[in-house]
Amino acid sequence: MYRFLLTDALRDWAEKTPDQPAVRFSGQSLTYAELEARTNSAARLLIDQGVQRGDRVGIFMNKSLESAVSLYAIMKAGAAYVPLDPFAPPQRAAYVIQNCGIRHLLSAASRAGQVYEILKEPVELECLVGVEQVFGRGLRSFSWEQAYAGPSNPPDLRLTEQDLAYILYTSGSTGVPKGIMHTHRSGLSFAEWAVQTYDLVPGDRLSNHAPLHFDLSTFDFFAGAVAGATTTIIPEALTKFPANLSQLIEQERISVWYSVPFALIQLMERGGLEKRDLSALRWILFAGEVFPTKHLRQLMALLPDIRFSNLFGPTETNVCTFYHVTQIPPDTDEPIPIGKACANLEDLVVDDHDRPVPPGEAGELLMRGGVVMKGYWGMPERNAVCFYRRPAPGSFEDVFYRTGDLVQLDPEGNYRYLGRKDRQIKTRGYRVELDEVEVSLHSHAGVFEAAVYTVPDQQGSNLIAASVVPHPGAELDEPTLVEHLKSRLPFYAIPVRIWIMNEFPRTSTGKINRRELQAMAVQNLNGSEFQI
Repeated sequence: MYRFLLTDALRDWAEKTPDQPAVRFSGQSLTYAELEARTNSAARLLIDQGVQRGDRVGIFMNKSLESAVSLYAIMKAGAAYVPLDPFAPPQRAAYVIQNCGIRHLLSAASRAGQVYEILKEPVELECLVGVEQVFGRGLRSFSWEQAYAGPSNPPDLRLTEQDLAYILYTSGSTGVPKGIMHTHRSGLSFAEWAVQTYDLVPGDRLSNHAPLHFDLSTFDFFAGAVAGATTTIIPEALTKFPANLSQLIEQERISVWYSVPFALIQLMERGGLEKRDLSALRWILFAGEVFPTKHLRQLMALLPDIRFSNLFGPTETNVCTFYHVTQIPPDTDEPIPIGKACANLEDLVVDDHDRPVPPGEAGELLMRGGVVMKGYWGMPERNAVCFYRRPAPGSFEDVFYRTGDLVQLDPEGNYRYLGRKDRQIKTRGYRVELDEVEVSLHSHAGVFEAAVYTVPDQQGSNLIAASVVPHPGAELDEPTLVEHLKSRLPFYAIPVRIWIMNEFPRTSTGKINRRELQAMAVQNLNGSEFQI
C-alpha cells in the first residue's frame, strides 16, 4: 500500500496485525491497535484545544510509552512535533517554545517542576497535557487519562506529504539552536529506505537508544512502524549502565541496534557482551560520530555473526550515505568509508566555487532527494545560503543541500569522510583538518577517546588543543602523546596542549561536547604563554 504520511503505517498495521506489539518500555507494551486508538484520542483532544494544521506542538518528557503516543498524536492532529530535551535547562526549552511558536505542550507529571520553571520565561503556552497542576495564566491542563478518554477513530484531516511532520532543534553545544524542518515526505522517504536496506520485518525488535530530539530516533520509530516491527524504548537511566543495557538487549531479544559509536564502545568495554545470548541480534547500526577504527575492529571480532553498517548524514538529510562493514577493517588508523548515497538521492561534490570536482579529489558533499529537510524554521537568510541551486532543463532547477562535510571518492566508489568545512582551520599560516589530528591521537594504543578543538592565541588567531581519555589502566602523559604525533603530523598540526581527562563532557545526544572542552581549555590557558 502506498503511504503519504508517517502516520499511515501505524494505521495499516493496526488493521493488519492489531495484536502485534508496536512499542515496549520497561516491561510494558502497546499493541498496534492500542497505539492507534490512543493516538487518535489524543489527537482529537489537541484539535479540540485549538491545534490546527501546520502548528508546532512540543514534547517535554522522559522516555515512556506516552512519548511514542505523543509524536503520532501530534502528527495526526495536523501539526509538527517538536521534542524538547527534558534534561536541558528550562531556559533552553523556553527558547525553543518561544522561537517555534509552541502553544500546546505534551509532558508528564515527573516534569511538573521543570514546566513551572519554563512558565516563568516569556512563553505563550495555552494547553498542557500530562501535567494536571494548575499553574494559572489561563493554562488549560489535562491528564493522559483524559487524553485517552475521547473517541478513538482517526481525525478527519486532509494532509499531504508536504506538510510538516517534525522539527528537530540542534544541540545547544553548537550555539543558538536551529530548528530543522522535516515533512512527512522526508521522514517517510528515509523510513522506507531503511526498511528495504536493512530487511526489516514484523518480527524485528528495534532499539530506541536515542532521545526524541536526536534524529537517530526517527529510524527507531518510523522505520519500525513501516516494517510493522516492535520498537523497544530504552530508559535514559539505563544508558549509563552498560551491563544493564546488554542485559536488556538479551531479554528483549533486540534484533536491530542503532546508536552513536560511544554507546557501543561502552557496551564492549563494560557491558559483558561475551556473556550474553545475542542470537536475536542481526544488525548493529551506528551514526552520529566517527567510529574509531581500533574500537570497531574489537567489537566486530567480539560479535562475528552480526552485520555492521555505518549510516552518515546531518540531521538536515536524515541519512544520506551508508556503508555495510562486511569484514573487520584492516589494522590502520584510517576510518572506514561513509559509503554511497542512499537510494533516490543525488550526490554532488563541489569545490569552493561550486564547481564539481573529479573523482578522487576532495570537496563538499551536496545532496538532493526525498529525505532532505524543508529548511530551517524562521531563518530565511540561512535557508538562502544552505541550498545550492543548479539550473536544469526546461527552466527548472535542481536544489541541493550543502552538508558542510568534506569527502573524497575512493577507487571502490565509496565516499571517505575528511571532516567538516567548519573544522578545517588555518593556524600558523597552514591549513589543518582537526579531524585528521583526532585520528592520529586515536592511533595511540593507550587512547580511548580523543577530541581536538581550537583555542585563541595572543595575536587574534587560532591554535590547536586537544583532550584525551586513556584506556582504563593505561598510563598517558602529554610528552608521550606529542612524540607519537610527531611521527604522523607536520609540526604545525600538533596541539599546543593536550589534557588527560577521566571522561569527556557529552551532549544530550551522546556526542562529545567539544564546545565545553574548548571553554575549559580557554579557562585553563588564561594568562599563560604558549610555546610555539
